Amino acid sequence: MMSETTLRQRPAAVILTPAAEARIAELMARAPADAIGVKLSTPRRGCSGLAYSVDYVTEEARFDEKIETPAGAFYIDGASVLYLVGSTMDWVEDDFTSGFVFNNPNAKGACGCGESFMV
Repeated sequence: MMSETTLRQRPAAVILTPAAEARIAELMARAPADAIGVKLSTPRRGCSGLAYSVDYVTEEARFDEKIETPAGAFYIDGASVLYLVGSTMDWVEDDFTSGFVFNNPNAKGACGCGESFMV
């Protein structure tokens, strides 16, 4: 006799604020024709080791995490997920700058200019 198992959906690795979702919608509205979504990764860069990079993606990679948003698909690089679990991604604009801002509980430090972080 087999018992039924209820599968619990796991939470997304990164929480997107409404402002971040709106920005992704703007990006997708003017994306190249072959773009299927926007992807967050953490390439090795800067004096602290890792940086945040947001780019268009044209195909799904096997281990990427996919988050469906009202704006379209948002991907997290499979190799970057461990560095980003529990993070919040926001879009901030003021008189002088605009950009994605990350609140990452895994970051143990950052460089002085804010370009890179370490875990």
